[in-house]
Amino acid sequence: MDKYTMIRKLEGHHHDVVACDFSPDGALLATASYDTRVYIWDPHNGDILMEFGHLFPPPTPIFAGGANDRWVRSVSFSHDGLHIASLADDKMVRFWRIDEDYPVQVAPLSNGLCCAFSTDGSVLAAGTHDGSVYFWATPRQVASLQHLCRMSIRRVMPTQEVQKLPVPSKVLEFLLYRV
Repeated sequence: MDKYTMIRKLEGHHHDVVACDFSPDGALLATASYDTRVYIWDPHNGDILMEFGHLFPPPTPIFAGGANDRWVRSVSFSHDGLHIASLADDKMVRFWRIDEDYPVQVAPLSNGLCCAFSTDGSVLAAGTHDGSVYFWATPRQVASLQHLCRMSIRRVMPTQEVQKLPVPSKVLEFLLYRV
């Protein structure tokens, strides 16, 4: 590791972080934890932008670390950067939009361990404890102009550089991932 430099440490989960995945543009990081939550972070400044709960209501920090049958095992960003998938011990795989605070679709899956989208985002694969891999075809959607603009600029600029752009504040709001 003598060639690598630690940049920052993100803190916010109340239990083990067991999976993480960057959005295709590198502007967001999704983390999955045994605390029953998936967080969407701005990895450039450490802000938590979204929280997706797998237990309702979410457990308080003191109970988030216990055995709760909702441990989130895996998270994956789709190629469009607008959707993620997560799977948990409650025998469900959930499909989320990063701009919605509830799953847009849920599917049954027993003993799930990991999930990943295909390169083109048309398929989600999920591996299980019994050695099987399950596949789901994902719907095709046209991204909003805002999301396409964000993806384009965020591929070449971190949050701090976007915030310094000499553009009107409304344009900055349009380009930043904020909730």
